[in-house]
Formats: sequence, C-alpha cells, structure tokens
Amino acid sequence: MNAKDNAIAVVTGAGSGIGRAVAVELLRTGWSVALAGRRAETLEETAALAPGAASLTVRTDVSRPEDVSALFAATVERFGRVDLLFNNAGTFGPGGVPVEELPFEAWRHVVDTNLNGAFLCAQAAYRQMKEQDPQGGRIINNGSISAHTPRPMSVAYTATKHALTGLTKSLSLDGRPYGIAVGQIDIGNAATDMTSRMQTGALQANGEVAPEPVMDVADVARTVRHMAELPLEANVQFATVLATAMPYIGRG
Repeated sequence: MNAKDNAIAVVTGAGSGIGRAVAVELLRTGWSVALAGRRAETLEETAALAPGAASLTVRTDVSRPEDVSALFAATVERFGRVDLLFNNAGTFGPGGVPVEELPFEAWRHVVDTNLNGAFLCAQAAYRQMKEQDPQGGRIINNGSISAHTPRPMSVAYTATKHALTGLTKSLSLDGRPYGIAVGQIDIGNAATDMTSRMQTGALQANGEVAPEPVMDVADVARTVRHMAELPLEANVQFATVLATAMPYIGRG
C-alpha cells in the first residue's frame, strides 16, 4: 500500500517515542493516521508535529476491549477503512526487579499492555480488513531485541515480546486468505525518553553497568514506512533495526 493511494493507518502508543516518530513519518508522507494513546494531550502534540496532515486523535487504553473497539470505529467513521495497524503500545514495567520480587500486579500490567493490547488491536484490525472493500491490509507489530535475547531482570517485558513473535506468526498465517500481511519490527536502543538510561548505564548480563550506543528514532520510523508501503503481495516478516554497536550480537 503506497501513501499516494490515500492509505489509512492506526498507530498505538502514538503520544511519544517510537509511536510518535512513526506517526509523524506517515503523516508527513501522505498517510491519514489515527493516533491512539492513553493521554489526549500528548496525542495532540504528535498531531501538531505534522500540521495540515489528516490525523485523528483517540484516547485509548489498548488493554481495554471497549477502548479498542471505539478506536477502530472512530477511524472507520472518519477515514472509511484501515490499511495499516502499527501495533506499538507497550511498557517495560518496573526495571531492575528480580523475578522473585516482581509484584503480580506489575506482571499483569505489562502482559495486559504489551500482549493483550496487541492482540485486541490486531483482532479489531483483522475484522475491519476482512470486511472492507478492497479487502486486506497490513499489521506491523513492534517487537523488540528482547523478543530474541533478554536483558537481566526483565522477565515480564521479555516474556511478552517473545509471545508477540508467536502472535505475529499466527496472524501472518491466518491472514493469507484475506490479503492481510503481518510482520514484526524488532528494535534495539532507539533514542527515546524510554531508553534514555541506556546512554548513562544499563545493566549487562555479567552484572556490570555500562553505557550503550543508541540510534536516531527517525531511522526506525523510515523502516516502518518502508514495510508499510510495500504492496500486499510482499511482506517484511521480521526486521531488526538496532544501534550498530549495541551489545546484542554476542550479548551475555
């Protein structure tokens, strides 16, 4: 789907970080974008970064089925269809907490946001993409380097990102008859507020704390747009975009 075709995207977690960067990249290149997130004011700030572009802000808690249904209903009411879901909303949860001390409520919050939220949004996108004419669309799930290799004391985040890979594969398989292409982007050390601690010191597998290199989040946004603008007959199943010198290959 090419932006020149007046394509319609839904971006979750669009109020900051990677979600904001991707949403602005799409808006600036001709997409119409529904911006979803927990805070209306940050969504409005994102929209203001692409003045004149066709955007819609919808306050959404992706862990709540009724919020997700309302998001997609509002998108279709405004724009008529959904061509792309960037399933991005997520949380790290509490950092540096040993597994034996992690409160169940903290575990459940991460699972509800990262996994259940991704499922609910994908399910709503799936339903719409099957019904619309022309049929089909694309879902891009925001995985993580942690979908492959965990950091110390990140059990909830890592478990959900591994699960997201299974979600991507199942959705990709089940979407084939309906022209729904599903892929995943795994990102390592994009420079956002969420990853600011990486530059000052992150816990390594050997117990040391060391600063890590980061990359410009705009490079992630351009990669997502490339994936999004492929024709539906082609799919980037998995893409890994990371700061070149971060401790991932050989981590641990």
